[in-house]
Amino acid sequence: METQLLLLLLLSALALIIYAFKSSKTNLPPGSFGWPIIGETIAFMKEQQQHFVGERMKKHSTKLFKTSIFGERMVVLCGTAGHKFIATNEEKLFLAWRPLSMQKLFRSSYLKAAATAIVPQADVIQIYRAPGFLKPEALVKYIETMDSLVQEHLKLHWEGKTTVEVYKLAQLLVTSLSARFFTGLHDNERTEKYAQLMDVLTSGLHTIHINIPGTTFHRAMKAAKALRKEVLLLIEEKKAAAASGVQTHDILSFMLFNPDPTGRFSSENEVADKFMGSMVAAFHSPSMVTGFLFKYLGERPEICDKVRTEQLEIASSKKSGEALIWEDIHKMKYSWGVALEVMRLVPPLQGTFREVATEFTYEGYTIPKGWKVFWSASSTNKIPEYFPDPEEFDPTRFENGKTPPTYSNIPFGSGPRICPGKEYARLQLMCSLHHIVTKYKWEVINPNSKIAGGLNPVPEEGIHIRIQPYLPQQ
Repeated sequence: METQLLLLLLLSALALIIYAFKSSKTNLPPGSFGWPIIGETIAFMKEQQQHFVGERMKKHSTKLFKTSIFGERMVVLCGTAGHKFIATNEEKLFLAWRPLSMQKLFRSSYLKAAATAIVPQADVIQIYRAPGFLKPEALVKYIETMDSLVQEHLKLHWEGKTTVEVYKLAQLLVTSLSARFFTGLHDNERTEKYAQLMDVLTSGLHTIHINIPGTTFHRAMKAAKALRKEVLLLIEEKKAAAASGVQTHDILSFMLFNPDPTGRFSSENEVADKFMGSMVAAFHSPSMVTGFLFKYLGERPEICDKVRTEQLEIASSKKSGEALIWEDIHKMKYSWGVALEVMRLVPPLQGTFREVATEFTYEGYTIPKGWKVFWSASSTNKIPEYFPDPEEFDPTRFENGKTPPTYSNIPFGSGPRICPGKEYARLQLMCSLHHIVTKYKWEVINPNSKIAGGLNPVPEEGIHIRIQPYLPQQ
């Protein structure tokens, strides 16, 4: 459906718009802008990132290449050198930028400004770092709650089952955890609704913004509208609680009752959009990693046994009913190495966009001001030089303090824009793994299920596993 619409758009506009290079004096990077108007957008959306980027690196250059995606002239900077160059030039040569699909889904004037890099970093610092919600000292206080929520989730959705679809359950679990952490919400029915809406919304983050029935973007816009309504209801509840003297300490309350760095209080709609962005950030990548973690462990029982041995040793040091603590999480060294290897094979952050703030030269080529930049994890995460047998699932790459070369495996990004929720994600992932691997053994029912292309490599058929609880003496 969307491809047909794009072809019609192409035919109607071919006579009016033709892409052309700038002046012949400008030494642009090698590559191709693809078709007029649509450029290489369809290939970018449909192909696996490893294929899309890898083929163009082979054809044009292993350093960089130009393309056209989402109607924007764009350069892809490749390899560890490209990753480092972007990370070390944030706010100098590069500013934040988001595709128009994201701007429309998160519609407030704040997000439009952030997308065009007018205020790219201030609110990130305000929301996440200033109150300390995601700093280790704050997360330490949340571990007991997270531990309890994971066990409650297993009782509700795993206990008594012989098969489960672990990717959808991962979405529900991470939504339950983030809803409690971000809002203090205790309502399972509401969090399940949030998870369903965010699943649809995230499918439209990197799509062509054709908002007519039948398109992915239209469905995402409907989900965004419904989710915004739910968040505005939460905001009303927070304001009513505050008016009655109830003290709250969560991210939504902080965003609602504290001014931005300029001293201005955000409107309810702006708070809703900012909060939706935070929830989506805490939704897609963690649920994707959780799902694929159990897929890879289910396919490699010998590795799963090593993870279980490590987790049982931690469990044996606890009294009956005693929750995990911060020190326990940092004892899970092999388990975290397994997670890092999963994120290398299927990066949760496939790549991200920037805008060129001022013209610069890279590798002898001119990158004009206003162009967009894309860095891709797939240009480094499977290079044999860094990762021998790169397609092999091998957690020993991260054993005994082993670390890959800098900027080669960056699942949380790098530089000033590294994901501020990195430690929260680690806590959520290890806590979930601890309770599942000590209670269940499993095997993957559909190991050859297709993985969607584009920036959201989700399992199209889900990840179905057959589970069997361990007996108490095991």
